[in-house]
Amino acid sequence: MKKVSIINGPNINFTGIREKGVYGSLSYDEIINVIKKEASGMDFATHCFQSNHEGEIIDYIQKCFIDKADGIIINPGALTHYSYAVRDALASVDIPVIEVHMSNIHKREEFRHTSVTAPVCVGQICGFGYFGYIMALSALRDIFKNC
Repeated sequence: MKKVSIINGPNINFTGIREKGVYGSLSYDEIINVIKKEASGMDFATHCFQSNHEGEIIDYIQKCFIDKADGIIINPGALTHYSYAVRDALASVDIPVIEVHMSNIHKREEFRHTSVTAPVCVGQICGFGYFGYIMALSALRDIFKNC
């Protein structure tokens, strides 16, 4: 069974509360439950982590390496656009990483169009709501099959 870590950054825990037109009406816990159910069906063991603090996210990325996670799915939230520290942490671990955003960051404010973290990820999925996480799980499954 492959181990996949789901990392969510600042304000993702307020999904279903904030900007429902952008992020949808499902709560964070409901989204995590859907992710875990889908991951289980793909024979993945998942651990989900959320923090509003950059350093805690970096510590968790490093923990993924130490704990030998097979894959990471990350929604860095606003850290996507300016956190070179998160980018460097992702680059430092030899784990396939997929960046996910529930909204289409390219159709939003100009400052959201640039991701400093995507260049060190296998790929980026955005604009499909919580289903982007499921798409990322499916992509990791394909990556693992081809390794």
